[in-house]
Amino acid sequence: MEQEKSNFIKNYILNGMDETKELLENLGKIPAPSHHEDRRAQFCKRWFLSQGAQHVIVDDAKNVVCEINCENAESIAVFMAHMDTVFEDEKEFSVRWENERLYAPGIGDDTANLVNLMMTYKYLKKYENNLKKGILIVANSCEEGLGNLDGCKEIFKNYGERIDEFYSFDGYISQCTNRPVGSYRYKIDVKVTGGHSYADFGRKNAIVELSNIIQELYEIAPPKDEKTTYNVGKIEGGSTVNSIAEHACMLYEFRSESQKCLKEMKDKFYETISKHKKEDVEVKVEVIGIRPGSGWRDKEKLVKWTKKNVNIIKSCFDGELDLKASSTDANIPLSKGVFANTIGTVIGGLAHTENEWIDFSSMKIGQEIAIRLVSQYLDRQIV
Repeated sequence: MEQEKSNFIKNYILNGMDETKELLENLGKIPAPSHHEDRRAQFCKRWFLSQGAQHVIVDDAKNVVCEINCENAESIAVFMAHMDTVFEDEKEFSVRWENERLYAPGIGDDTANLVNLMMTYKYLKKYENNLKKGILIVANSCEEGLGNLDGCKEIFKNYGERIDEFYSFDGYISQCTNRPVGSYRYKIDVKVTGGHSYADFGRKNAIVELSNIIQELYEIAPPKDEKTTYNVGKIEGGSTVNSIAEHACMLYEFRSESQKCLKEMKDKFYETISKHKKEDVEVKVEVIGIRPGSGWRDKEKLVKWTKKNVNIIKSCFDGELDLKASSTDANIPLSKGVFANTIGTVIGGLAHTENEWIDFSSMKIGQEIAIRLVSQYLDRQIV
């Protein structure tokens, strides 16, 4: 029976390779900066409707949400892949083939994974009446950078505690993540009166005040419960060499797998900032991004659940698996104590560059992984 099922899935995938290729080319051309995924969202919605989807919407966060057996389901498993790319360009992307490699910005992160999710939906659609629970298929928005996982947050806002299992298709086949790297990101603005470098010598300088803040932030001892890091990634300020700077700003972040450690760093951050606010020194803090860390207390249950999915990946892929922590859409469910993995379904390279590429032949492996994962929720008698 298991061999029959395996052959059935492989034949489905092989028969759909032309459609997979067409989807990759068409979807890969559509630009989709975070918060501006409208064109991809409409493309995906039309495609799901063309496959006979009865319950598909574009929600307030621009997620394309396709419900299967969710109306009366007490529990829901989410399968997600993000539409957005790291590129702000809204002009059509160039897509080119070199033998089995397909090149395009964002083609692996995350277009190819999204295509594998879509083809998995097409497979699942045949058996929607044989599901053990509700399945939510989501082409989501805002995974990258300062998208701040807003698309995934919207899904949990709308479906809440009904979600008890979560899969994000993102990254390469060797990757499986169940440990989130959370991050808190800030813009800090410092303003003073400033003045002429000679005539007003002695007045406070915004660059110096900002430098003092940076020095004190770098003297903070990070928590040792889990790896915790911090970084000043960008600084700006001043105007000319003969002016006392009246404005300076910086971008600052700290990261950790642990929500507890993030909370401790947050408290120390604001304590430091408060020391530098004075009558003649204005210091403003803007939160530009928050990705939560893990809220899990019983890690053994999560490890056991992940092992089940790892075994499915290994049944399709015989390479080494990378189980390191990462920052993905799975941060949101993991912060809420929901079983979650982020799993890659394609082989490629040069992610986050305009020369990103995927190996098209690897789509067969990725689709098999995706289909086997979703098939866990079908009646065992179904092939």
